[in-house]
Amino acid sequence: MTDSLWIALAITAVGTFAMRAVPLLWMQHHLSQRQQHSGDAIDGMPTWLGVLGPCVVAALAGSSLVPATQTTAAWLATLVGVIITLLVWYYKRSMGLPILAGVSAFGLTMVLGI
Repeated sequence: MTDSLWIALAITAVGTFAMRAVPLLWMQHHLSQRQQHSGDAIDGMPTWLGVLGPCVVAALAGSSLVPATQTTAAWLATLVGVIITLLVWYYKRSMGLPILAGVSAFGLTMVLGI
């Protein structure tokens, strides 16, 4: 691999780590200060923290639902994958199996060219 690719991978790794570590460290510091002053750290949690997780999941889901190639086959495969994922999730109420089923349905639809 070229040096520029290694640099890009390192920047991506550091950025990914920072996106997780900085809020954690900030929140630990914030809660410890709050607990020292008022004794109740849970009341000191900001409201945006409870909304952050679902927002990130929604953003990832939204970007995953748009196929890389804008063809009818890609859109059909995406639709089939989403439907299968939702159906398996509805019946199993788990995370792993629906994702496996949806990705498999997407791949089969793309390979078979239905």
